[in-house]
Amino acid sequence: MKTVEITHEPVELYKILKFEGLVASGADAKAAVADGRVQVNGEIETRKRRQIVAGDVICFAGETMKIKRSANSPFE
Repeated sequence: MKTVEITHEPVELYKILKFEGLVASGADAKAAVADGRVQVNGEIETRKRRQIVAGDVICFAGETMKIKRSANSPFE
């Protein structure tokens, strides 16, 4: 399982897919979510703008990512 660090929360689901390089563009990320190809915390997620926070687990295209707040976050 890969750990993805975020500096602020929440972050929209499609942005994580895009910034982690799992899709070529934001439009591709939104389409993947809308098509039901993404799971969040073990359940299929179809909301492109689902708000992701530390502790969430995202599964897509054979990748599993656990979201963690960065230690450098100004919010800690």
